Amino acid sequence: MRRMRSLRAALTAAATAVAALGLTAVSGAPAQAATPLPAHVFAPYFESWTGESPAALSAQSGAKHLTMAFLQTATKGSCTAYWNGDTSLPIASASFGADIKTIQGRGGDVIPSFGGYTADTTGTEIADSCSDVDQVAAVYQKVVTTYDIPRLDMDIEVDALENTAGMDRRNKAIKKVQDWAAASGRKLEISYTLPTTTRGLAPSGLAVLKNAVANGARIDVVNLMTFDYYDNAVHDMAQDTKTAAQGLYDQLAKLYPGKTPAQLWGMIGVTEMPGVDDFGPAETFTLANAGQVYDWAVSKGINMLSFWALQRDNGSCPGGAAADNCSGIEQNTWDFSRIFAPFTSGNTAPSDDFSLTAAPAAATVTAGSSVSTTVRTAVTAGSAQTVNLTVSGAPAGVTASLSPASVTAGGTATLTLTTTTAAVNGTYAIAVNGASPSAAHSATYSLTVTGGNGNQCTAAPWAPGTVYTGNQQVSHNGHSWKAKWWTTGEEPGTTGEWGVWQDLGAC
Repeated sequence: MRRMRSLRAALTAAATAVAALGLTAVSGAPAQAATPLPAHVFAPYFESWTGESPAALSAQSGAKHLTMAFLQTATKGSCTAYWNGDTSLPIASASFGADIKTIQGRGGDVIPSFGGYTADTTGTEIADSCSDVDQVAAVYQKVVTTYDIPRLDMDIEVDALENTAGMDRRNKAIKKVQDWAAASGRKLEISYTLPTTTRGLAPSGLAVLKNAVANGARIDVVNLMTFDYYDNAVHDMAQDTKTAAQGLYDQLAKLYPGKTPAQLWGMIGVTEMPGVDDFGPAETFTLANAGQVYDWAVSKGINMLSFWALQRDNGSCPGGAAADNCSGIEQNTWDFSRIFAPFTSGNTAPSDDFSLTAAPAAATVTAGSSVSTTVRTAVTAGSAQTVNLTVSGAPAGVTASLSPASVTAGGTATLTLTTTTAAVNGTYAIAVNGASPSAAHSATYSLTVTGGNGNQCTAAPWAPGTVYTGNQQVSHNGHSWKAKWWTTGEEPGTTGEWGVWQDLGAC
């Protein structure tokens, strides 16, 4: 349960801190005191530009905590941050506020993340973009108070690592907002997400932490991106995670000589990339790797497990290249989430909880026909609450309906899946999701379609922001396509006979 100080005390402390630090008050609301994150937390990245609901995907995947990517300015030189630099998504309760409150109400939380690859390469990371330390700190403060969150993340890579002026401004702003938070009576954690070698941080990443120490900025977690090594080496991705983290541990021990081994391991986080990463198949993080990393993370007592990104945790493009919406390997939807989810510990289970199952849990249907299953709920703790049911993961040519769409825990509903002759042959993981005011669960229903219109495309779906090189294949609009040369942003099927994309035919 959230504890709030009196309005007068909170406002007085906040005003005093703002005045002392030279910050501009961003709202008249009290700072409140956000619930701290668990000592060990699984918080995968959520791609906030997709239009999907973070609360819905949190419920479906079982990931109670999310790292929300990304906050950045709309243009270089600006001091105003937006979600994804999109001016229609300001830092305001209207932008994801309801979703975040829902997640918090279920015992989870979000970690807003500043930066990311695009911002870091275009000068729109807030501290690279804005030359005024106080304004940068005020943006951090606004995110904290708007969403009542306990941690901010700084995702700093590529060009931003070389921007020493931005680095210094960022750490000075972190120190200011930490002082404001302390004076306001709330705990605020800061994490840095940084690229890594297989032996620890490169000098540019280590320089970020050294500058933080020099500026008196407390860094609570250093989160390593244990993928995209681009070193043309043979990789055991689980072993490389371990050696990268050990290298970071040794670096942190020199930066923070007063910390115990447990405290140093407690400063470390790792972010994996499920399946095939941007380098290609030589850097493939498997489900077996995930199990190995989970066991290691528990044994070491690290702070955070994460991966990029929640929307990739499915097997809709086996054999494909890296993509933002699938892993490129054979897997069920949410397999990686379910391996990592038990890592979260130290939070309280909801007092009113329920279970959710589908019986039967699988069926085969001929295209043009329908099939149904019973969705069962049961009270597992406390009293029965209303459970709202939804379905996700149904492919084109398959329509899902629930009757009823809302039940009281302990009740049942019927899920009907109706296919058309245009449905594509294949096996699909359909998620049945249940959400109450205090808890969320999902069950997976496996639907196999036969006698349909061709087979599932195996190449990764085309993505407008991805760079493709000659001979790489993608799927788009039910066809497979091969790139003749380097390209990005050119949609298959629109470039003509002599264009970059060669049509290989229907899947």
